[in-house]
Amino acid sequence: MATATAIAHPNIALIKYWGDLIPELHIPANGSISMNLEALCTHTKVSFDQALQHDDLVLNGKSMQGEAHNRVSNFLGRVRNLAGLSLFARVESENNFPMAAGIASSASGFAALALAASKAAGLELDEAELSRLARSGSGSACRSIPSGFVEWQAGHEDHDSHAHTIASANHWDLVDCIALVDREEKPISSSVGHALARTSPLQHARVVDTPRRLDICRTAILERDFNKLAQVIELDSNLMHAVMLTSTPPLIYWQPATLSIILAVQDWREEGLPVAYTIDAGPNVHLLCPAALQEQIVSRLQNLPGVRQVLTSHPGGPAVLDKPYASSESVSPAQNQA
Repeated sequence: MATATAIAHPNIALIKYWGDLIPELHIPANGSISMNLEALCTHTKVSFDQALQHDDLVLNGKSMQGEAHNRVSNFLGRVRNLAGLSLFARVESENNFPMAAGIASSASGFAALALAASKAAGLELDEAELSRLARSGSGSACRSIPSGFVEWQAGHEDHDSHAHTIASANHWDLVDCIALVDREEKPISSSVGHALARTSPLQHARVVDTPRRLDICRTAILERDFNKLAQVIELDSNLMHAVMLTSTPPLIYWQPATLSIILAVQDWREEGLPVAYTIDAGPNVHLLCPAALQEQIVSRLQNLPGVRQVLTSHPGGPAVLDKPYASSESVSPAQNQA
């Protein structure tokens, strides 16, 4: 048996990924920028074992079948191909935050899986290679491999579509205050939404303008310019949800509390508070603010109707191995009996 364990953080997209150029490879229609979330994490253990007759997936203590199992098994198949193995694996994964609710659980999940599975299989992949591997499981997972503030270079094919750090986790002491209005799994997955993006008449205009927004966002991060950051991330979030609303069929992730939070943020900023919202594919709202304002923003959010819980996080680091990761045996192609 060969085992490795890894930890990865979800990320909040500041410039969004929505829609694919090459769907089967998760090559995005546009580049994106994100921030890893230190307080939230996925912890994943992968064990390749000659005794297994098929891949096993245990997620948050529950044995999984169906689409989730197939998605992970297909991903493990890519790792096996890279390593020259045919051993099946047991995957045990846990999150400390709600899944499939617009908090990028697939990003941290496949980032942790990419690192743990590749290491358990005996592969030594660099950051770009890990990012590409994670992307093959879930597009946004490529951004959870590097540290801090991350840019995903869209690319045009597998080798040039990966993510890299543009600023370290300690570059800017921001906090993401995540207002949970619904902890349940969203009814329509992001993967379905990506496929629908091309049916919106607004998607082309959104994609064409993305390089301009990327430049503004990147500069705002490097210069720690909160006003500039606030303007561009709210615009970008609104554009993505406008595409969702105008897709066929339309995707409506927002709930009444979602809109209430948006309106409250606008009022707070008029009062002089540096705070900005962004919303991924789900009803929950991410509020970015300087760390010094965390308690005030959390208190205000908790007083809004419909807000069930508020999670907070500073910028987070890269996907890392949770040592000791070595097993009693190391896997090699000579041991690849099924």
